[in-house]
Order: sequence, then C-alpha cells, then structure tokens
Amino acid sequence: MRYFIELQYDGAAYYGWQRQPDAVTVQGTIEDKLSMLRRVATEIVGAGRTDTGVNASFYIAHFDSDTEVDCSQLCYKLNKVLPSDIAILRIYEVEPRLHARFDAKQREYTYFLTPHKSPFRRHSAWYFTAEIDVEKMNEAADKLLEYEDFTSFAKLNSNNKTNICHISHAKWIVEEDGTLRFTIRADRFLRNMVRAIVGTLVDVGRGKYSVADFEDIIRSKDLSRCSTGAPACGLFLSDVKY
Repeated sequence: MRYFIELQYDGAAYYGWQRQPDAVTVQGTIEDKLSMLRRVATEIVGAGRTDTGVNASFYIAHFDSDTEVDCSQLCYKLNKVLPSDIAILRIYEVEPRLHARFDAKQREYTYFLTPHKSPFRRHSAWYFTAEIDVEKMNEAADKLLEYEDFTSFAKLNSNNKTNICHISHAKWIVEEDGTLRFTIRADRFLRNMVRAIVGTLVDVGRGKYSVADFEDIIRSKDLSRCSTGAPACGLFLSDVKY
C-alpha cells in the first residue's frame, strides 16, 4: 500500500530536502521519526529536491507499507514528535503506482521580496529596499514562456539528463503592504533555477539588464550570463499537481 503525506516546512535549519550523510535534512528528519513510530525502517520519496534554506508551503511525499496505516493517528503522532518547523497536514492512501516525484504534472514555486525589515520574515522573504520596475520584470518574465531550454539558469554539475522545462506561468504581483510575490509554474524545474531566474529578473527591475538582455541570457544557454541567485529564504515550493 502507498500513502501520500502532505506537509509544510521552514527550511532555514535544513540542508535541503534530500537525505545526506552527516547533515540535517527534511527528508532525513521525517524518515527517522516515521521509522520510530512505525517500528520499521520507512523510506519516503519526495516530489522534488529543495536546496538549503528553501521552504515549502505545500509538499508531497510518499511511503509504502505492507500493513494498513491509521492515517489520522499517524498524522497526529508525527506532528507530536517532529520539530516545530515541519508540519504534517494529512496522510492518505493512494494507488500503489502513483509516484510523488515522477507523476507530478506541475510544480509551483513562489518567491517573496519585502521592502520592510522584519525579524519575523527573515526566513520567509528577501529584504530588499532598492527601487525596482515591476512592469519591466513582468515583461521579462513573459519571455520565459517562449522558451524550453533553461541551461542559462541551471546549476553546473547537476547531472540533468535535459535542461528542457515547460513554464506555463511566471508573474510578479505587488501586495498591499508592498511585498513583491513572484509565482512560477512548470512541469519541472532545474536545481537552483528559480533563484537564478528571480535574481536576474530583479536585476532587470533595477535597470542592470533590459528585457532584450534577459531574452539574450535565456538564448545564450550560458550560466555565467545570469545574475547571482536570489537568497534561499524567500523561496517556497507552493504547489504540486498530479
């Protein structure tokens, strides 16, 4: 039997999602507690990797079990033993062939920039005070939908079989308090891709690059052309569709 776990996490204290030797990760933390509660070694498979410091407001993982699981009880017990920066939203049975990673049709990331210094947002937004042209940033973001090869925003030595991604949405919105929210959706994302895109779009907004320059960066397929990646703290995996 296969079970999906819906969860959220603040990534500030973790070296990303994926279990690593001698490093505290979200996957490793959940697996350890799940195995303890179930009294059997239990591995989980996530919808994708998130890097060090990246958050998730909505994340999916799955695990397999030879015996039936009381989902509500397991959800309750996991939340009791997991640290406060990881929350289990619900656990439910799915068809055995449904895979949290390989069957995901769309993933959504959201990035936040705030012009207001706040100790309560240091793990959830990039504190950024420079003047930026959001209209130009959206004009550049629209160009992302016209391309498929995002080598220019792919981290080197990531062992990707392909750098092809199909982006269906990319837009900046200014919220009432002045916070900028960037939402991007695609069938897949490359490692560090969203942070590289955000950092480069912000440089468009600052006037460092024109919209034409941004399009040239995409076409160049050259990572050295893009800007420094935006800080991890502002990035959230916010949705996964199956």
